[in-house]
Amino acid sequence: MKIIKATLNELEILTNLFDLYRQFYNQQSDIDSAKLFLSERINNNESVIFLAIVENIGLGFTQLYPSFSSVHMKKTWILNDLFVHKSFREQGIAEKLIDRTILLAVETNSKEIVLETQILNTNAKKLYDKKGFKKDEEHYYYYLTI
Repeated sequence: MKIIKATLNELEILTNLFDLYRQFYNQQSDIDSAKLFLSERINNNESVIFLAIVENIGLGFTQLYPSFSSVHMKKTWILNDLFVHKSFREQGIAEKLIDRTILLAVETNSKEIVLETQILNTNAKKLYDKKGFKKDEEHYYYYLTI
């Protein structure tokens, strides 16, 4: 297995994983829209996507969006998506994707990686705790759905 930065060359593999990821979050399958969404992110350099792959088989991916901290005058990364295909879970793939994410933050001299996960997602919380992520106890986060 290797972790690569996804390009348009891996779009088909990535699209299938991304569609399964969205279905995991109770969204309808929509391969065409998923492919368009991902190709726009890649073409416009709006995200960094790392893909875990073996012989053209996609095992999992993570997608990060850049942001900035004005106070610290540094880049931050939003770890927005992390998914491992159910056939390949519990093999350390998510941890390797997180490790690559951390390396990206170091390489780009970033302040931090920010993420959110569902309260009931105990497996993800265990992984984030293991990798040194801390739960924010000082701030409230608000959302306005449009």
